[in-house]
Amino acid sequence: MNTKHYPSWPDRLPKTLTVPGTTVYDNLLVSAKRYPDKVAVHYYGASYTYTDLFLEVEGLAGFLEHSFNVRKGDRVMLYMQNAPQYIISLFAILRVGAVVVPINPMNKEAELEFCINDCGIKAGIVGQEIYENVQGLKAKTTLESILVAAYSDYLPDREIFTDLPDAVIAPAKSHSDVKWRVALAEARVPSEYTGKQGDMAFLPYTSGTTGMPKGCVHTHYSYQANIFGGIHASNAANSAVHLSALPFFHVTGVMACLLAPLTIGASIVILTRWNRQHALEMIDRYKCTNWVCISTMLVDFLGNPHIQDYDISSLRAISGGGAALPEAVGKRLHEWLGLQYFEGYGLTETIAQTHFNPPQAPKLQCLGIPAFDVDSRVIDPVTLQELGIEEVGEIIINGPQVFQGYYNRPQETAEAFVELDGKRFFRTGDMGRIDEDGYFFMVDRIKRMINASGFNVWPSEVESYLFKHPDIQQACVIGVPDPVRGENVKAFVVLHPESEGNVTEEEIIAWAKEQMAVYKYPRLVEFRTSLPTTASGKILWRQLQNEEAEKSKSL
Repeated sequence: MNTKHYPSWPDRLPKTLTVPGTTVYDNLLVSAKRYPDKVAVHYYGASYTYTDLFLEVEGLAGFLEHSFNVRKGDRVMLYMQNAPQYIISLFAILRVGAVVVPINPMNKEAELEFCINDCGIKAGIVGQEIYENVQGLKAKTTLESILVAAYSDYLPDREIFTDLPDAVIAPAKSHSDVKWRVALAEARVPSEYTGKQGDMAFLPYTSGTTGMPKGCVHTHYSYQANIFGGIHASNAANSAVHLSALPFFHVTGVMACLLAPLTIGASIVILTRWNRQHALEMIDRYKCTNWVCISTMLVDFLGNPHIQDYDISSLRAISGGGAALPEAVGKRLHEWLGLQYFEGYGLTETIAQTHFNPPQAPKLQCLGIPAFDVDSRVIDPVTLQELGIEEVGEIIINGPQVFQGYYNRPQETAEAFVELDGKRFFRTGDMGRIDEDGYFFMVDRIKRMINASGFNVWPSEVESYLFKHPDIQQACVIGVPDPVRGENVKAFVVLHPESEGNVTEEEIIAWAKEQMAVYKYPRLVEFRTSLPTTASGKILWRQLQNEEAEKSKSL
């Protein structure tokens, strides 16, 4: 086992943890018994206790079981933005022994259609502002039942915060599917809970080098490993108040901003959408102590010209991942609030953190050291031989939070793992190095993954959509540096001869925006008469990447 990081391990922590034998649903059950009258959720001025949450989870679980006929092992789509309904839905799905399939609310109809059919989803819980992306899918997918949630159902009686998103304030609309309040009004009682630690509980989707999304099979065990690992690593307390602004569909958002705080009986303050002014007001109003974010969020927050007008001195811990925090921003944060930004590393396949920066000795722009019971190494991606200090290779991970495999994809699951010293390691596809202190650093990616504002964008998936455009003959997508988003999506496009001069780059961008999630579509398009290829016709995407890198250096 790699132990190079042991000298940097926090003195107060053991290096190993016992994963609870209980389930993720049990976490809420215990918190509701321990802290029945404590506020669990603040939502734009409204507050809900642990008892409030628990009772609504039970009611929704009864509805799913008796009205939607959801059974143990069934996959249920959870497709909405951050709101109290997201939390209630997640635990209600687990309460009936079903599997939560969290879907990015920015995904469009074609992306939803693939995921629904891929894992055989029969029921979905959907935010009403994105309901139009789902309502036509019953006829061409396995989807049979839809429950629609209006976030305004959980707002306070009087307006406390201004300029709320339209999706938040819109009243419940009429449609042919079941409304949230109607479902809860049925007051159905679910059957006895029979969940076990080894049951499949979550099926988040990720993409791979083929560009097609893949479901990552996670049990209660893998989630519990990181829930409790995160709690101990962050020295979390039940008196904490967490600003929950990261999207809950995302692995970091659901683990650090939802599941971990509610497991210990802390309070969370929900933002449906990121808004730096709302974040500022929430921290001041609710005295938020903890904030897990992505670096682009923090950069935006610190750039708010009104920040000095509010009291944010309650903040005690700011951490995150997804993209490295610029060193200058980290120094500014420390000089102003006396806080270090703690970065970490993880993937959908490991349901968030596998590495974290120790509080007593963090390093900026660093993945950190392996977490509890994690054996992480760097290997040569071709020979699979373990490499030494400062040698660049592929990061591999063995740990309790590693997923079981890709849903119904045995070949791709086999290719995702390698055996070393009798252990099964997940191949991350990320190129990194280990320094003399045992800290891991990202260098490059084997996978053609673009990191745009903390979201993973897979070029081959974007290309597959671009090829549907009637004027496009060839397309190659790469990531280019962007001072705000980290990386931007750029498409090199070859038009059909008859289309040349009849379509503009702007028209391609506008079309792409309608076809895919907002973080995926190309912000930049460059027309070419041809693309560089190998002798066999394979497009040399790395050559285009290098050309763009040279351009950025000369600017």
